[in-house]
Amino acid sequence: MTNSDPPLLNHYGALFSSHSPQLDDPKNQLVIEECQLPLIDLSGLSNHDETVRRACVAAICGASSEWGFFQVLNHGISPQLVEKMRSEQVKLFKIPFERKASCGLLNNSYRWGSPRATCPKQFSWSEAFHVPLTKVSDEACYGEFISLRAVMIEFAAAMSKLAGLLGSILTANLGHGKEVIKNLCDEGTCFLRLNHYPACPISPEILGLVCHTDSDFLTILCQDQVGGLQLMKDSKWVTVKPNRDALIVNIGDLFQAWSNGVYKSVEHKVVTNAKMERYSIAYFLCPSFDSSIGSFKEPSIYRKFTFREYRDQVQEDVRKTGYKVGLPRFLVSGRGDLLTGSME
Repeated sequence: MTNSDPPLLNHYGALFSSHSPQLDDPKNQLVIEECQLPLIDLSGLSNHDETVRRACVAAICGASSEWGFFQVLNHGISPQLVEKMRSEQVKLFKIPFERKASCGLLNNSYRWGSPRATCPKQFSWSEAFHVPLTKVSDEACYGEFISLRAVMIEFAAAMSKLAGLLGSILTANLGHGKEVIKNLCDEGTCFLRLNHYPACPISPEILGLVCHTDSDFLTILCQDQVGGLQLMKDSKWVTVKPNRDALIVNIGDLFQAWSNGVYKSVEHKVVTNAKMERYSIAYFLCPSFDSSIGSFKEPSIYRKFTFREYRDQVQEDVRKTGYKVGLPRFLVSGRGDLLTGSME
């Protein structure tokens, strides 16, 4: 492999040559098992039988506490829409790197690799477009990709509706109104991320996306059948087996903070595939930048903070160290022992 598009190999090679070839990270050496995430049929939410409805809600909330991840069926996003979105996504990433990087597509949101990486283990073998919801309908963002716009608008609306539904269920479960998420979250900070993980034949230790938690309330992932998503469960990495009919939902840092540790924001990563490229689309449910994130009850494990403060702290940590520290920065002194079962 002498070249790559985008030039991931060149960037990785520079990091590798300037550091020891040791790639091992203790977190990457833990036992890896294949798992079946909790699978929840959302049609239960509209069932005439109240027992079925309550069981569905209990499954969502239980998985958010025990796993921090779950899968949903009958989620309201048709297979035809998913297929159209995937087809448009593939066409978008097939254009040459130079055009993706310079033509300003999708609000000039193209990113690749890990610009702030200082060593190989901080490097992500992937490329992505990060598209704010406020720009999804903007004709100026699409250039020649006219057909992508209509599909993106429909897809973003469906994902947004699903995220709002799940968020309201999780807040109501802790005794708060379903309007909490609606009042906190802002289309201006929510976004879609279109991901492409090129095949990586040079080393199985290179990650498509480095270990992290998500800096939002919750994330909804639509992935292909290649696989590669892994999450931390009971101090082990487990591989998530793709399900063609399901979407994956995971809890973000902000829901862990708001729920006072009841819901878990779990570390996860994407491993590369030597022969096959991988595509996924993630929807991130985020609050307005000035929203105050505080626990729904006292004593609180975390001090109050705004989303802007949290994002700024994450970016500062990554800039200085190459790593996200996240919620541990906001723990109230002496209350970390209240965080039972946390994956931090």
